[in-house]
Amino acid sequence: MKKILITTGGSGGHVIPSLSIYDALKDNFEVQISTDLRGSRYINNENYNYSLIDVPNLFSNLLLLPFNLIKFCISIINSYKYLKSNNFNILISTGGYMSLPFCLASNLLNIKIYIFEPNSVIGRANKLILSFAEKIICYDKNLKGISKKLLNKIYLVKPLLRKEIYKYKKNEKTMIAEKKKLLIVGGSQGAKFFDDFITKIIIKLSKKEKIQVLQQVNSLKSKKNIKELYQKNHIEHELFDFDDKLLTKAVNYDLAITRSGASAISELAYLNVPFVAIPFPYAKDNHQYYNAEYYEKNKCCWLMMQKGIDENSFTDTMIKIFQDQNEYFSKKNNLNRLTKENSWENNKSKLIELINEN
Repeated sequence: MKKILITTGGSGGHVIPSLSIYDALKDNFEVQISTDLRGSRYINNENYNYSLIDVPNLFSNLLLLPFNLIKFCISIINSYKYLKSNNFNILISTGGYMSLPFCLASNLLNIKIYIFEPNSVIGRANKLILSFAEKIICYDKNLKGISKKLLNKIYLVKPLLRKEIYKYKKNEKTMIAEKKKLLIVGGSQGAKFFDDFITKIIIKLSKKEKIQVLQQVNSLKSKKNIKELYQKNHIEHELFDFDDKLLTKAVNYDLAITRSGASAISELAYLNVPFVAIPFPYAKDNHQYYNAEYYEKNKCCWLMMQKGIDENSFTDTMIKIFQDQNEYFSKKNNLNRLTKENSWENNKSKLIELINEN
């Protein structure tokens, strides 16, 4: 039986797809996960077999670069020893600097490497590794940032969602009730903007519409402040930090305001929840913009840029979305069309077929 290591870490955008890959492969292969301290908070250790291996971020502090470089080299040695002692045949990397030591060590050991890229722009770590990787698993045949000579390495799959997402009933509402239900997902990057700006929008909107809010917040301090504001303005609300069961509730919401990380908008799209995407403007290679642009071009979402955004115009946009229900339900229908072929069994079969190619 082939033995596979999935290396992941950092944000939920890296870790959550790795859990989907693990679940898809675990019945046919021996699978383990390696992650860092940040990534471990997204993993339930009762359900997943993982090892904690921290890797330094080389450029987090330029003054510490020489020290971090030594630590990074040590992590390559440790990765080499770990891979060899556990006799792994295949490495699957979900990107990020955490993946680099394992990818470099795997190359030295002639272990097959598959990399995973959920975004519409190839990540920097994945770009470094692609030349000696077997394939890059991705969603977009027009993946940006990849040279033409490496296009043959693209292996297309539908967006990899968590297994339980496929069990949820999609949002099948055919009308918007008087009370508008809004989901706010700020993600882990630039979430303070959502805590500040979007909260103000919700308060302004509540003066004109009856609303209910399910909102991700950045910190305990933010949670306390926002709770007080919503109570003062008599807004029905539920606040959360990270909730892996979020979408069991979200499927009943009318509209999401969200960053455009690949996992977040793929899950919203599958569950047929229309969304307003506000890409994080400082994301590397502007990948959140291109993620959202894909859905906007398919007339599935509203795309707004954070730069130059103001409270009045955004509030007017929200009111217009609820008033122009023809456009709203057109976007819902387009989401349903775009995601109808995405199923757990199809993605599972595609991944198993890839691993069994040789």
